[in-house]
Amino acid sequence: MKFSKVTFALFLSLFFLNSSFAQKKPNIVFIMADDLGGRDLPVYGNRFNEAPHISKLASQGMVFSNAYAAPVCSPTRASIQSGQYPARVGIFDFIPGHWRPYEKVTVPHHEVQHLPNQIITIGEAMQSAGYKTGYFGKWHLGNNPEHLPQNRGYDQAHTYVGGGFYNPRFTPEYPSNEQKRLSEVLTDMGINFLEENQNEPFFLFISHYDVHVQLDADKELISKYLNKENDPNYSNNAVYAAMIEHVDLSVGKIMETLEKLGLAEETLFIFYSDNGGVNNRFDHIPLLAGGSLEVYPEGHPLRYIATTNIPLRAGKGTVYEGGVRVPLIVRWPEKIKAGIKTEALVSSVDFYPTFVELGNGSMPENQVFDGITMLPILTENKIDPERELFTHYPVYHHTVPMSALRKGKWKIIENLVSGEFSLYNLEFDLSEMTDLKFSYPEKLEEMKSVLKNWQQSTKAQMPKPNPDFDPAKRYEWGKNPFAN
Repeated sequence: MKFSKVTFALFLSLFFLNSSFAQKKPNIVFIMADDLGGRDLPVYGNRFNEAPHISKLASQGMVFSNAYAAPVCSPTRASIQSGQYPARVGIFDFIPGHWRPYEKVTVPHHEVQHLPNQIITIGEAMQSAGYKTGYFGKWHLGNNPEHLPQNRGYDQAHTYVGGGFYNPRFTPEYPSNEQKRLSEVLTDMGINFLEENQNEPFFLFISHYDVHVQLDADKELISKYLNKENDPNYSNNAVYAAMIEHVDLSVGKIMETLEKLGLAEETLFIFYSDNGGVNNRFDHIPLLAGGSLEVYPEGHPLRYIATTNIPLRAGKGTVYEGGVRVPLIVRWPEKIKAGIKTEALVSSVDFYPTFVELGNGSMPENQVFDGITMLPILTENKIDPERELFTHYPVYHHTVPMSALRKGKWKIIENLVSGEFSLYNLEFDLSEMTDLKFSYPEKLEEMKSVLKNWQQSTKAQMPKPNPDFDPAKRYEWGKNPFAN
């Protein structure tokens, strides 16, 4: 009898021990590049840039062909933190926002120049789920102390606040005795966080400033690409390529650290970008800086061109595919098949519900969410071929204010100045060159109805006629009068 009780007790102990292992919450590492285009990486077909560590990550996980972000940084960041479309959260442009005082329409402004206080962030949700949270790098969702990540759900945080790539400054200050590039310092922060929190579930968010303009990189890396054979179908900017390699080195060091700590197998690893690539600055000034200023002489086109997103149309600051379709690579050993590609339509609003479900957490009850969990896609490659994804960018940037809907293979774009619509079939026209609205009038009306209903449901702000419209001065840029 005593033996059977001991045996039974041992059985129960082993059962609950195994159950606890089976239910162990996965760690989450999220690395985001800034302005990295949808066709800038070798895994997406680029033949000039090099990113061996990101390619290795892709070979071990899932590569998304239809991942979307907002056209610029702050809206994407707001959508990740809130789980809401930028139109709903109220941050639809970069903070403080573009402004043309004499244009045909006056564009809307952010009611607040920070992530709204009532938003429960993904950091806070993961804290509630029992995670240690860390955020390092660019934030761009408010500069006042109460709006920074350390007060919005992150146990450890250092926000990049300026100084360029070689003299970075942070709040709170980050002690460093070595002169290191920004990407290296952010990597060090991430490694320290991993080492300090390796014994409990963690959510690490590294937000790089590379490959944002003004472009600047290590001279040795630049020389490597200056001496490399060019791809005739790409811009081949050596400084930009070197900046991509800086990000790649960061990804590699984080991957290596997870392996050394024995955490790679139980960590969901995400690589993403906040918007499409920059083909040229909206104000048409040179985009090189610092030690890279003289890499290309006066008059050279690559003083003005960072990348090309071909075959995607346009780039950052537009609702065209080049502005909103971005790289997304996800690795989760033994849960995601290695080396798999997916056509699933996903968006920045999907990370919040995905991470909360992974952590067995709870979604905040009084907060509207626009995203869906990605777990069926990640683990089974289940795809909704008719999923609807929305982009609302009611400001002037590289083009006029626009709003867009992608539904399956179809995409509609509304010009918010003229009121005109364009309709594209992305399956056959990835470059959005052939407007099919007259050929498919029923599809046009269907898409218009869906887009208009969404605009109303999210209370998407719209441009209004400008009483100060001046055709002679319309293209002049001014300071946003609502900036603070």
